[in-house]
Amino acid sequence: MHTPQAAQANDLRTLETPVLVLDRQKMNINITRMRGQLARLGVAFRPHVKTSKSIDVARHTLGAETGPITVSTLKEAEYFAGFGFTDIVYAVGITPNKFQHVFDLRARGVALTVVLDSVGMAHALAAYAAERDVSLDVMIEIDCDGHRSGVQPGSGELLPIAQRLAAGKLMLKGVITHAGNSYSCKSTEEIAAMSRQERDAAVSCAQSLRQHGFPCPEVSVGSTPTAYFADDLAGVTEVRAGVFVFGDLVMGGLGVVQPQDIAVSVLTSVVGHQRKKGWTIVDAGWMAMSRDRGTSRQRVDQGYGVVCNLDGEILEDIVMVDANQEHGVIAHRSGDPRKSPDFPVGTLLRILPNHACATCAQHDRYHVVDGGGLAVNAVWPRFRGW
Repeated sequence: MHTPQAAQANDLRTLETPVLVLDRQKMNINITRMRGQLARLGVAFRPHVKTSKSIDVARHTLGAETGPITVSTLKEAEYFAGFGFTDIVYAVGITPNKFQHVFDLRARGVALTVVLDSVGMAHALAAYAAERDVSLDVMIEIDCDGHRSGVQPGSGELLPIAQRLAAGKLMLKGVITHAGNSYSCKSTEEIAAMSRQERDAAVSCAQSLRQHGFPCPEVSVGSTPTAYFADDLAGVTEVRAGVFVFGDLVMGGLGVVQPQDIAVSVLTSVVGHQRKKGWTIVDAGWMAMSRDRGTSRQRVDQGYGVVCNLDGEILEDIVMVDANQEHGVIAHRSGDPRKSPDFPVGTLLRILPNHACATCAQHDRYHVVDGGGLAVNAVWPRFRGW
């Protein structure tokens, strides 16, 4: 099997491109900022590890060898359980074809908590657990903003779900919600209001459950924007957030981070030109960057990513304007060929991603640098798939 040169190289200038680069210094600054915010608000931290899918990044995020985490796939739960993580919330609605996997993890000593939002699924899970005489912790998902799934506050669905859980071997651990619409906010004031809406939805549902005699020890909220701009999380017990650890251009457009704070980038090489069009062709297409165009809905459309020089310094108004499978097109955002820089073939550039989760998902390792330096100080593996 061919072992890519990228796995051994100790300098960005000698890597085969495209590869994923992680600036550890920027990452640690982002982590410290989030920890400080949650400490100020007095809530526990259960970081979402779906962004990094890396034991090395997770340990930096927690500041410890293990701790409470959130996952979005059972493969993530398996991976982190192998490194001693036992307190895991699987924050995607459970389905019957995953029951056995969940209980296998529980049998291995993993305190895996699952999420559901319907009486039907509560009934199916309860029946499965009763048949095998095993217990399981469950959280009820709350829809705080109409963005995705969950029980709407004030609806008649919440208590019947709790009643069905109580009738079986399922333990109601609490409620969980995610303000996905925070990604569509137009100002930090809107995000702060969304944070209050997220909090109030979860807390009100928890209070309703308690008033009707159901335990609800945990009230879990979490999105990176609402976590950063929350001013009061009274009644909330924990926050889940994930993309903050790297940041990305969508977070930049929301005012959560500055583009220069983004910790991940894709290293790419110039392979050709269309000079009349002002295009520079690079070897990082959508297979390296992803198809995510999240900034197209924001005030500033960043194309497929913002271009930096090899040192990670942002080149003003130079963006990836198009992407084929293995080719990216770099140009001035105005489209004026006269404003596009002339990068000779072989020039190394770095591209900041729109969506860190999606771009990182295209790669199987991080090439770790510190503070914009060119030395690769570590290679951290990451996993993909389900």
